[in-house]
Amino acid sequence: MKATGIVRRIDDLGRVVIPKEIRRTMRIREGDPLEIFTEKDGELIFKKYSPIGELSEFAAAICDSLRKATDGIAAICDRDAVIAISGGARRELMEKPVSSQLSEIMEGRGTYRHTSGGSSLPVSPADDKYCLSVAAPILSEGDVMGCVLFITPRGSAPGSEVEQKLAQTIALFLGRQMES
Repeated sequence: MKATGIVRRIDDLGRVVIPKEIRRTMRIREGDPLEIFTEKDGELIFKKYSPIGELSEFAAAICDSLRKATDGIAAICDRDAVIAISGGARRELMEKPVSSQLSEIMEGRGTYRHTSGGSSLPVSPADDKYCLSVAAPILSEGDVMGCVLFITPRGSAPGSEVEQKLAQTIALFLGRQMES
């Protein structure tokens, strides 16, 4: 664990303020859920909670099915990082943060499909080999939980309408799974 040197006091309602610099660095936004862990030596650990991350094994199976159906690279991300991927790019993208452009697509709650002639959008700022072909946000009870993605190597043909429909269908299914 890395010490920050920042000390905060608990107020009379039991609240602790997480400094803005840490929230920005860790991409913690207002309303984000945090999990709290305790250690025997008295440590408290706050960890961003990803509801879609709870479905990571299920998400991996879905990505495998999408890859077999389309022969493309399929991935699922939560709001912060890629949590499942199949068909290639695993080493480059798995558990890597999502790009600001992908975050904007999720926040916009609309499906994205790359078209020929348009500029390609990165999946992660940590990688420039791959770009978004299709992205369909996963919505649960009105909140953005993550995104279903089809990914292509930069410079490849744009995503198909079939991939777009598959991504939308899986995103709707996962959103409903999160609600139940």
